[in-house]
Amino acid sequence: MMLRYALQTIRDRKGGFLGAFLALMCAAALITACGTLLETGLRGRIATERYAAAPLLVSADQNVHRTTVKHKGNGRTKVKHKAKPVAERAWLPAATADRISNLEGVRKVVPELTFLAQPVTRSASQSQLAAHPSYGHSWASAPLTPFALVRGRAPASEDDVVIDRGLAEQKGLKPGDRLVVQSTSTPRPYRISGIAAPAGRGDLRQQSSLFFSTAEAERLAARPGRISALGVMPAPGTDLTRLKQQVEQALRGTTAQVATGDDRGPVEFLDASGARIKLVSMGGAMGGTSLLVAILVVVGTFALSIQQRHRELALLRAIAATPRQVRRLLGREALAVGVVSGVLGALAGLPLAEWLHSRFIDMGVIPATLERTPGIFPACAALTVTLLGAWAAARISGRRIARIRPAEAMAESTVERGPARGRIVAGLVLLAGGAALIAVLSFLRTEAAATPVTFLAVVVSATAVSLLGPFLVRLASVLLAGPLRLAGSGGPLATANIRGNSTRMASVVTPLTLLIGMTCTVLFVQPTLGDAARAQAHDGVRATWVLAAQGPGVPSAAAETIRRTPGVTAATEVVRTTVRVGLDKYQAQGVTQAGLARTWDPDVTSGSLTEFTGPGTAAISELAADRLGLHPGSKLRLHLGDGTPATLTVAAVYSRGLGFGDLTLPHELLARHMDNPLAATVLVAGDSGRDELAAALEQFPGVSVLAPATVDRLQADRQRENAAVDHLAMGLVLAFTAIAVVNTLAMSVSERIREFAMLRLAGATRSQVLRMLRIEALSVLLIAAALGSGIALAVLTAFSIGMTGSAAPAVLPLVYATVVGAAALLALAATALPGRLALRVRPVEVATSRQ
Repeated sequence: MMLRYALQTIRDRKGGFLGAFLALMCAAALITACGTLLETGLRGRIATERYAAAPLLVSADQNVHRTTVKHKGNGRTKVKHKAKPVAERAWLPAATADRISNLEGVRKVVPELTFLAQPVTRSASQSQLAAHPSYGHSWASAPLTPFALVRGRAPASEDDVVIDRGLAEQKGLKPGDRLVVQSTSTPRPYRISGIAAPAGRGDLRQQSSLFFSTAEAERLAARPGRISALGVMPAPGTDLTRLKQQVEQALRGTTAQVATGDDRGPVEFLDASGARIKLVSMGGAMGGTSLLVAILVVVGTFALSIQQRHRELALLRAIAATPRQVRRLLGREALAVGVVSGVLGALAGLPLAEWLHSRFIDMGVIPATLERTPGIFPACAALTVTLLGAWAAARISGRRIARIRPAEAMAESTVERGPARGRIVAGLVLLAGGAALIAVLSFLRTEAAATPVTFLAVVVSATAVSLLGPFLVRLASVLLAGPLRLAGSGGPLATANIRGNSTRMASVVTPLTLLIGMTCTVLFVQPTLGDAARAQAHDGVRATWVLAAQGPGVPSAAAETIRRTPGVTAATEVVRTTVRVGLDKYQAQGVTQAGLARTWDPDVTSGSLTEFTGPGTAAISELAADRLGLHPGSKLRLHLGDGTPATLTVAAVYSRGLGFGDLTLPHELLARHMDNPLAATVLVAGDSGRDELAAALEQFPGVSVLAPATVDRLQADRQRENAAVDHLAMGLVLAFTAIAVVNTLAMSVSERIREFAMLRLAGATRSQVLRMLRIEALSVLLIAAALGSGIALAVLTAFSIGMTGSAAPAVLPLVYATVVGAAALLALAATALPGRLALRVRPVEVATSRQ
């Protein structure tokens, strides 16, 4: 019976429930999309390409480990084991093959070498290089795919190379042509001896492969006595599960890992394996923020919807409907709307997740090798959250109307009542919580810790505004009364409406406040951090010129050539990667130490760069020194990019950690344990001109000479590209909030058709009523802009203090004006259109109709 009445109410009041329907549907779509990304990060398949013909792979452990033992009472102990991945490929001892080559069921063990090998051609742009990575291998490892020659012959000498068919077709190459290859050392020309392709399958889609003779491959890999993996070919009829157990038994006591099936993909594509972690982090952050925003928006939408039905619900109470019946009615209405909107939203979230996944691939956030996982769980979770959220929002919003006496309900249906005491207390608690989060944010000095707190502080503060909104609106109406009198006859009417309907106006102010506050925070967080980092880098670079490469990097031979150029006093090679201190990740740079003080000034605060001279020394930032409790003379124990442990002595502590990374290590030490040992940049000091340096670099294609100011501009461009990822990630949340703004404004205006009719009957013209609506919309915008901007400014200032040490967030005036202008357009459009529709009905018809 109650369900039938609920469905009848929805059918008769379609317009009133449309706002709740849209809010719930958008929330379900957003949660489904974020959940799909999260599931892809957790379970996404990474298909192998190069190792397709090797059913079993042996590789090095790609993690650093830490085991902690806690002693509890009664002699009990708790052992906890944690592992974190390293940034570069970890290598195996070549002797590992001897342990498994004679096992029963092993037909052949194929050692693999994988190293940087980038073809250098005039047509290879930076984007092409990034989109299609190229790796070198020994021709002896061709059976792992398997690759077979389609033209030419195998590499027989150190001057030969075999390229894959896809690369040959892309570059128009054939056997006998010369090809310059940039590998781990000086670029060198090779003769193409043959072209190969995977036997029985299509070309590789995610990479290009170049094959060298065994001796040349070992020289280019520059890891004597080590291999990147072992491919195990089983004998015919061998049970793979049993063979895997045998191999694991033979390798016991080593750090080698054994992989079969889909587990081979992460061994081949380390970037895809790392991207899983990034996707889990992004999906979780987006999903969490989306959920909080959705709760705030949905509760606000239902509150406004039930407020518009206050008289109807009061009449039900007056004709003997019990509080329980009213609550059941509201709950069933919400569930009915939630089911339909949740299903449609979940279905819409699937293509949205696919679009997000493809955009992240295009932007280089995740590789194409990480396949999207279109599971059913995110859609089910979204539907469940939608139903629970709708039911809870309806019950919370209708709590008072169902609880008070019928006479009070009828009285409140005609005169707006102030906020309940519980709402005020909750608002004050959340306001205090937002202030506490902002205070905590000012002490957070790492981006990983600060970013989630930043957005949480915005949402919590906006929720406090939602609860305390009626008081804030009344206060604002007092402040705006004077200026609004200057707006003509519509001004006093707008003031009276804002003051007399503060609860309704607060429901409109809330999503606008959230939209402006969240948008400003999203747009200005990265510039705040990036500008501070660039300023530190600008102040700390003493070089006259900077060498940069269009391809994988600047080879050491190019830097050595520059050092011999007349007028050059120092040339500092810089490589960058991440290392692990314990399990914590730190950005590290490796620099050549000779003449370092001529090219680099990190603003040393203790110790001296003159002590940073040997292979066992390091310089660290103040942040790293504080977190690790180190000072000049202390021992720094870390794991390098490939997991190799190292112990260094701290020689200096510097303040410009944002610009140069937390750890500065010797170039030779860091580069020796990187997949790409080429320098990201080379800092050149001296009085040589650009033309002289460029002439010296003619034999190194792709290496250019840039002024530091040009490098700074390029860094700013890269910063904007990186910020675009965050803008895309949070853009969906902002789009949802914008829809909520339009939705709430349209609902607020459409319910005032009787009010407009009475104004028309009292002598107001149609244009005067529309003018009053515009003034109201701009007043609400002004209130929301002040509140949203205040929240964003407080949060950004705290973020700036914690991350940069300065209370100076980067706020771009033009961008800020665009944000407020876009919010104004939304507010005016969402007010004008339903207002004009409401004014189409003749006032007499409205006045004589039933309420």
